[in-house]
Amino acid sequence: MENYTHTTYAILGILTTECKSGYAIKQLIDRSLNHFWKISYGQIYPTLKIIVEDGLAEVHISSQKGKPDRNEYFLTSKGIETLKNWLEGPIDQIPIERNEILLKLFFGRYQSKESTVFLIENYKQKLDARYQTYESIAQAISKYNDNGEDSLYWLFTLDYGKRVTKAAIDWCTFTLGQISKEE
Repeated sequence: MENYTHTTYAILGILTTECKSGYAIKQLIDRSLNHFWKISYGQIYPTLKIIVEDGLAEVHISSQKGKPDRNEYFLTSKGIETLKNWLEGPIDQIPIERNEILLKLFFGRYQSKESTVFLIENYKQKLDARYQTYESIAQAISKYNDNGEDSLYWLFTLDYGKRVTKAAIDWCTFTLGQISKEE
């Protein structure tokens, strides 16, 4: 079995949805995956090229009236099998988070308490906004539940994001309380 990058597997997975063109793949990434998996626009087409070269997908050219032809990608049985093998394998590692607020807080004794409080309050506001975004996405998935079996798994993924975000909000509240005790 070939050893592909996670980006390759992500795009194989996206091709199981209604997204078949490079543009549609980018739209799905921006709408959904970007909340937990970053894929740049510049990675999509080179990855699609590899997927096609390795026989994991086929390209069909779709004509559109008044528009340029569009390449649409469809998984082959080899592509589906490759995706399934990856999905059923163990994870490589627990994700390592790069978190600017934690990096700044780690060296926090070199800044004023006011600056520290401002940083944490600002971070908490951003987390609150992210949580509301997740709530909106969950409502949209539930409301337009025409995605069949996929939507259940999308909601599982979203629930993880909501719980992690809620834990970070709780951490902000606790940390701000600890800082105010020191004054």
